Amino acid sequence: MTQSLKSRFEPGFFGWISKVVEEKRSLLVAIARQEGLEAPDALDIVQDALVTLLELPQGRSLAEDSDELSKFLVVLVRNAARNRRRRHYLKKEHDTSPETLSQLIDDKESVEDLVRHAEEHVSLLGCMSKLKEVQFNVVRLRLLEEKPGEEVASMLDLSTENVSVLLHRAKKALKECLFQ
Repeated sequence: MTQSLKSRFEPGFFGWISKVVEEKRSLLVAIARQEGLEAPDALDIVQDALVTLLELPQGRSLAEDSDELSKFLVVLVRNAARNRRRRHYLKKEHDTSPETLSQLIDDKESVEDLVRHAEEHVSLLGCMSKLKEVQFNVVRLRLLEEKPGEEVASMLDLSTENVSVLLHRAKKALKECLFQ
């Protein structure tokens, strides 16, 4: 910056920010680069941090305390660099090739089959809700969570034989409910 331009900015409002830029810019760019950004992106992040500092009402008073200012700018730059890197990573192109799209289509089950499965599922849930609590727990543990009878008996404080009887009766009740 030539002397005439420098003197034009020093006495006015932007004098303090030009001092900050001269002192902190290389450190802040280095921090952004450490976060994985390329040089142009790192410089953009530093400029954004300095604009944020300018927009703060307490920015000028913050500039008087060099340590606090450094900490503040480092936090701004580090967070912005991480966010930009993260967004860049997430902004991947989607693969819309015919091969990829054909893999997404599942011809194994038709819509009618899926609807039928959903209806069966809802019916089963309705029938399960009609079971007594102990039967419901036995069915859930034995059939859905596939736990052994001895473990279910221990968990529910029942005998193994009682668990078997409850499971048999619950299956019978579910069959009657589902096939009415």
